[in-house]
Amino acid sequence: MISDGFWVFAYGSLLWKPGFEVAEARLGTLHGYHRSFCMTSIEYRGTPEKPGLVLALDALEGATCTGLAYRVEAAQAEETYAYLTARELVTAAYRETRQTIALAEGGTVEAIAYVMDTAHGQYAGALPLDAQAKIIADAIGPSGPNAEYLHNTVAALGKLGIRDPDLEALDRMVRARVGGE
Repeated sequence: MISDGFWVFAYGSLLWKPGFEVAEARLGTLHGYHRSFCMTSIEYRGTPEKPGLVLALDALEGATCTGLAYRVEAAQAEETYAYLTARELVTAAYRETRQTIALAEGGTVEAIAYVMDTAHGQYAGALPLDAQAKIIADAIGPSGPNAEYLHNTVAALGKLGIRDPDLEALDRMVRARVGGE
Protein backbone atom coordinates (compact mmCIF):
# COMPACT_ATOMS: atom_id res chain seq x y z
CA MET A 1 0.00 0.00 0.00
CA ILE A 2 1.47 3.32 -1.11
CA SER A 3 0.27 5.23 1.97
CA ASP A 4 2.43 3.00 4.20
CA GLY A 5 5.57 4.11 2.37
CA PHE A 6 7.27 2.40 -0.53
CA TRP A 7 10.50 1.76 -2.41
CA VAL A 8 11.28 3.06 -5.90
CA PHE A 9 14.13 1.94 -8.16
CA ALA A 10 16.40 4.66 -9.58
CA TYR A 11 18.57 3.87 -12.61
CA GLY A 12 18.71 7.15 -14.60
CA SER A 13 17.84 10.73 -13.73
CA LEU A 14 16.31 9.70 -10.40
CA LEU A 15 19.90 8.93 -9.33
CA TRP A 16 20.98 12.57 -9.61
CA LYS A 17 17.67 14.40 -9.39
CA PRO A 18 15.12 12.44 -7.39
CA GLY A 19 12.95 15.48 -6.62
CA PHE A 20 11.54 13.98 -3.42
CA GLU A 21 12.64 13.21 0.12
CA VAL A 22 14.58 9.96 0.27
CA ALA A 23 14.49 8.26 3.67
CA GLU A 24 17.05 5.65 2.68
CA ALA A 25 19.04 4.73 -0.43
CA ARG A 26 20.49 1.27 -1.02
CA LEU A 27 22.50 -0.07 -3.91
CA GLY A 28 20.52 -2.78 -5.65
CA THR A 29 20.13 -4.77 -8.84
CA LEU A 30 17.10 -5.51 -10.97
CA HIS A 31 17.29 -8.72 -13.01
CA GLY A 32 15.75 -9.17 -16.45
CA TYR A 33 16.14 -5.54 -17.57
CA HIS A 34 18.94 -3.32 -18.79
CA ARG A 35 19.39 0.46 -18.67
CA SER A 36 18.95 1.69 -22.23
CA PHE A 37 18.50 4.92 -24.17
CA CYS A 38 15.44 3.36 -25.79
CA MET A 39 12.79 6.04 -25.21
CA THR A 40 12.43 9.15 -27.32
CA SER A 41 11.98 12.25 -25.20
CA ILE A 42 9.43 14.77 -26.40
CA GLU A 43 8.66 16.39 -23.04
CA TYR A 44 11.93 16.87 -21.12
CA ARG A 45 15.11 16.40 -23.18
CA GLY A 46 13.70 16.93 -26.65
CA THR A 47 10.61 18.20 -28.42
CA PRO A 48 7.99 16.57 -30.65
CA GLU A 49 9.78 18.18 -33.63
CA LYS A 50 13.25 17.07 -32.51
CA PRO A 51 13.04 14.24 -29.96
CA GLY A 52 15.88 13.38 -27.65
CA LEU A 53 16.55 10.05 -25.96
CA VAL A 54 16.19 9.14 -22.30
CA LEU A 55 16.85 6.02 -20.32
CA ALA A 56 14.33 3.31 -19.69
CA LEU A 57 14.42 -0.19 -18.35
CA ASP A 58 14.21 -2.44 -21.40
CA ALA A 59 13.42 -6.11 -20.81
CA LEU A 60 16.21 -8.46 -21.84
CA GLU A 61 16.67 -12.05 -20.77
CA GLY A 62 19.75 -12.46 -18.58
CA ALA A 63 20.30 -8.70 -18.22
CA THR A 64 20.80 -6.78 -14.99
CA CYS A 65 20.60 -3.14 -14.04
CA THR A 66 22.27 -1.81 -10.91
CA GLY A 67 20.98 1.40 -9.37
CA LEU A 68 19.55 2.68 -6.11
CA ALA A 69 16.48 1.55 -4.25
CA TYR A 70 15.00 4.59 -2.51
CA ARG A 71 12.72 4.21 0.48
CA VAL A 72 9.94 6.76 0.87
CA GLU A 73 8.42 7.08 4.34
CA ALA A 74 4.69 7.00 4.95
CA ALA A 75 4.56 10.73 5.79
CA GLN A 76 5.77 11.59 2.26
CA ALA A 77 4.28 8.63 0.41
CA GLU A 78 1.15 10.14 -1.15
CA GLU A 79 2.88 13.36 -2.21
CA THR A 80 5.91 11.49 -3.58
CA TYR A 81 3.79 8.97 -5.44
CA ALA A 82 1.79 11.79 -7.07
CA TYR A 83 5.06 13.51 -8.04
CA LEU A 84 6.52 10.32 -9.54
CA THR A 85 3.31 9.59 -11.44
CA ALA A 86 3.31 13.08 -12.97
CA ARG A 87 7.04 12.92 -13.77
CA GLU A 88 7.41 9.37 -15.04
CA LEU A 89 4.04 8.70 -16.67
CA VAL A 90 3.68 12.02 -18.51
CA THR A 91 3.40 10.30 -21.92
CA ALA A 92 2.50 6.75 -20.81
CA ALA A 93 5.67 5.39 -22.45
CA TYR A 94 6.68 3.86 -19.12
CA ARG A 95 4.70 1.17 -17.37
CA GLU A 96 4.66 1.35 -13.59
CA THR A 97 5.57 -2.09 -12.27
CA ARG A 98 6.53 -3.70 -8.98
CA GLN A 99 9.90 -5.43 -9.16
CA THR A 100 12.14 -7.34 -6.78
CA ILE A 101 15.41 -5.50 -6.22
CA ALA A 102 18.34 -7.54 -4.89
CA LEU A 103 20.16 -5.33 -2.40
CA ALA A 104 23.95 -5.23 -2.51
CA GLU A 105 24.25 -5.93 1.21
CA GLY A 106 21.81 -8.85 0.97
CA GLY A 107 18.08 -9.28 0.99
CA THR A 108 15.50 -7.86 -1.37
CA VAL A 109 12.86 -5.14 -1.50
CA GLU A 110 9.79 -4.78 -3.68
CA ALA A 111 10.07 -1.46 -5.50
CA ILE A 112 8.18 0.57 -8.03
CA ALA A 113 10.16 0.45 -11.27
CA TYR A 114 9.23 2.35 -14.40
CA VAL A 115 9.88 0.08 -17.37
CA MET A 116 9.59 0.76 -21.09
CA ASP A 117 6.35 -0.09 -22.82
CA THR A 118 7.83 -1.53 -26.01
CA ALA A 119 4.47 -1.17 -27.79
CA HIS A 120 4.47 2.62 -27.22
CA GLY A 121 5.34 4.94 -30.10
CA GLN A 122 8.26 6.42 -28.13
CA TYR A 123 10.08 3.08 -28.02
CA ALA A 124 13.40 3.33 -29.84
CA GLY A 125 15.08 0.09 -28.85
CA ALA A 126 18.18 -1.35 -30.50
CA LEU A 127 19.53 1.93 -31.91
CA PRO A 128 23.28 1.66 -32.49
CA LEU A 129 25.43 3.77 -30.16
CA ASP A 130 26.48 6.14 -32.95
CA ALA A 131 22.81 6.86 -33.78
CA GLN A 132 22.09 7.44 -30.08
CA ALA A 133 25.09 9.79 -29.83
CA LYS A 134 23.89 11.91 -32.76
CA ILE A 135 20.38 12.26 -31.29
CA ILE A 136 21.63 13.02 -27.77
CA ALA A 137 24.25 15.53 -28.95
CA ASP A 138 21.68 17.48 -30.98
CA ALA A 139 18.53 17.40 -28.82
CA ILE A 140 17.44 20.09 -26.38
CA GLY A 141 14.17 20.17 -24.49
CA PRO A 142 12.45 22.15 -21.75
CA SER A 143 14.65 20.45 -19.10
CA GLY A 144 17.84 21.29 -20.98
CA PRO A 145 20.29 19.63 -23.35
CA ASN A 146 19.92 15.89 -23.83
CA ALA A 147 23.71 15.61 -23.48
CA GLU A 148 23.47 17.03 -19.93
CA TYR A 149 21.09 14.19 -18.98
CA LEU A 150 23.60 11.62 -20.23
CA HIS A 151 26.60 13.30 -18.58
CA ASN A 152 24.82 13.66 -15.23
CA THR A 153 23.74 10.01 -15.28
CA VAL A 154 27.23 8.73 -16.12
CA ALA A 155 28.70 10.92 -13.35
CA ALA A 156 26.13 9.66 -10.81
CA LEU A 157 26.83 6.04 -11.74
CA GLY A 158 30.56 6.66 -11.38
CA LYS A 159 30.12 8.14 -7.89
CA LEU A 160 28.22 5.00 -6.91
CA GLY A 161 30.92 2.74 -8.36
CA ILE A 162 28.53 1.40 -11.00
CA ARG A 163 30.13 0.63 -14.36
CA ASP A 164 28.01 0.82 -17.50
CA PRO A 165 30.40 0.42 -20.44
CA ASP A 166 27.77 1.32 -23.07
CA LEU A 167 26.83 4.55 -21.29
CA GLU A 168 30.49 5.41 -20.74
CA ALA A 169 31.21 4.89 -24.47
CA LEU A 170 28.13 6.89 -25.39
CA ASP A 171 29.25 9.69 -23.07
CA ARG A 172 32.64 9.86 -24.82
CA MET A 173 30.97 9.87 -28.25
CA VAL A 174 28.58 12.67 -27.31
CA ARG A 175 31.36 14.75 -25.75
CA ALA A 176 33.38 14.39 -28.98
CA ARG A 177 30.36 15.52 -31.04
CA VAL A 178 29.69 18.62 -28.95
CA GLY A 179 33.31 19.71 -28.68
CA GLY A 180 34.45 18.01 -25.50
CA GLU A 181 32.26 20.06 -23.18
